[in-house]
Amino acid sequence: MSGVFGMAGVSGPAWVSGAGDASGPDGGTGRSGARAWPVGGRGGVLGHFEPPAKPWAAGHRGVDLAADAGAQVRAAAPGLVVFSGLVAGRPVVTVSHPGSGSPPLRTTYLPVVGTVPVGTAVAAGQVIGQLAPDGRHCPGRDCLHWGLLRGNRYLDPLVLFGAGTVRLLPLNGPGG
Repeated sequence: MSGVFGMAGVSGPAWVSGAGDASGPDGGTGRSGARAWPVGGRGGVLGHFEPPAKPWAAGHRGVDLAADAGAQVRAAAPGLVVFSGLVAGRPVVTVSHPGSGSPPLRTTYLPVVGTVPVGTAVAAGQVIGQLAPDGRHCPGRDCLHWGLLRGNRYLDPLVLFGAGTVRLLPLNGPGG
């Protein structure tokens, strides 16, 4: 693994490996190199990443970002829209980020009604959808649930902006 985020399982091109001048958590656009904060506004992070102890256990597999229903949602990094549709009755958009390692990183956005078709290449900051009203995930308000995965492993998406949870693994691997 390489880059600043190798310890957290995130490595790859410059948009992943440097903090840059991203203004992310304060609600700004967060543009730095090829990254962009997914939603505007000044509300910031409402819920933090809490990885589950086991893949099937409880946890919070992403971060919740303050946003109002109808807000434009932008791709956090350049990639390819690989899914736009309903999962368990809620609208979701998924963007794969080629060149970010193997398997490639994927960012997920929900509840988001996609506005670009599956197969579309998108730039960092390009609008990919609109936040749907939900009210279930963030009690008392709407929010964007933003996730990051490598394969089936959830990671803290804030690492894309030089923040987030970093977990060190034992020198001889995850098994101890």
